[in-house]
Amino acid sequence: MPDNTDANIATADVLTLLLHNQYALSAAMEEITNWLSENGATDVVANARGAMETMDANAQGITDAINRLRRS
Repeated sequence: MPDNTDANIATADVLTLLLHNQYALSAAMEEITNWLSENGATDVVANARGAMETMDANAQGITDAINRLRRS
């Protein structure tokens, strides 16, 4: 079994990949939201923007966790 350092590095690496996926999904959602906004789907736009705000807040938490893992 790997020691905590190896496990922490592996966990941080996986979280980093997931964070990159989250950024990509958020960028795609923003593009779709902009298109919806231009085409009058205001209710959907409001919901999508709320979801993107949640993704942004969670991204900061994930980043903080990655940094803690890398320091330990």
